[in-house]
Amino acid sequence: MRWRPYGEQAALLDCASLEQMSAARAALADAAVEGVVELVPGARTLLVVEEPGSRALETARTVLAEAELSRPPPEIPREVTLDVHYDGADLALVASAAGLAEDEVVELHTGAAYTVAFTGFAPGFGYLTGLPAQLQQPRLDSPRTRVPAGSVAIAGEYAGVYPRPSPGGWRLLGHTDATLFDAGAERPALFEPGVRVRFRSV
Repeated sequence: MRWRPYGEQAALLDCASLEQMSAARAALADAAVEGVVELVPGARTLLVVEEPGSRALETARTVLAEAELSRPPPEIPREVTLDVHYDGADLALVASAAGLAEDEVVELHTGAAYTVAFTGFAPGFGYLTGLPAQLQQPRLDSPRTRVPAGSVAIAGEYAGVYPRPSPGGWRLLGHTDATLFDAGAERPALFEPGVRVRFRSV
């Protein structure tokens, strides 16, 4: 891992893998370092923000230097189950590319346990790890200009759900009626790093 300055009150931790980033985030979250005001995970990075004058970044460095980051992060008790209508525009494409029947794609997708690794792209959009290897496929060659809210999709090693209408190039398996982001709610985003997610066919 490598620390890089990121403005006056933050540092960016470059990690060797998504797993190492997740372990580092979990270690700092568990340590509850006084003065660390925000942890922002990415695919291979972790932004650590301190309260001005707190010297919390020094403590965070010490915590990670002493942590055993080869272990998986501790389980987060909150788990979300989303009901999905598997009627996506790319379901047949995904099945064909994987050499599977459509119902086998659904079975694989619903049988896996996912974890929100990090969020981004749009408010409430979570990048979910745990996608079975047989379903890992590239983004579409030509992105759509509008993907409907609630679209359940896959791209590369990730699964995800579009929280609102937006452009996108992920392959669409179906849709859910669940609300992924509500700015007026006590907890605006349904998906937060560490949350476990399961999909259920309806």
